[in-house]
Amino acid sequence: MLYTLSHSPSYCDLPTLLRLTTQDDALLLLQDGVLAGLMGSTHLDLLLNASISLYALQADVEARGLIGHISHDITLIDYTHFVELTEKHPSQMAW
Repeated sequence: MLYTLSHSPSYCDLPTLLRLTTQDDALLLLQDGVLAGLMGSTHLDLLLNASISLYALQADVEARGLIGHISHDITLIDYTHFVELTEKHPSQMAW
């Protein structure tokens, strides 16, 4: 399943989201959800302890001036790769 997080991790129940995931799942951070990928944050620690693939939409990272502040453990992707993720994971859940 592809999970998308579009809200700030401070305004959602990130631990619950991560409990729903399995190792075959992926999480895409977009819009304000990219804040979860900030280096040194407690939200990032939660993400890195989950056994899922982690992605962030590069355009949203750039729009927030966060290039260089997002963990290198999160793969930055463009819209084309976003579409590829949706094809790979036909089941999706938005947070």
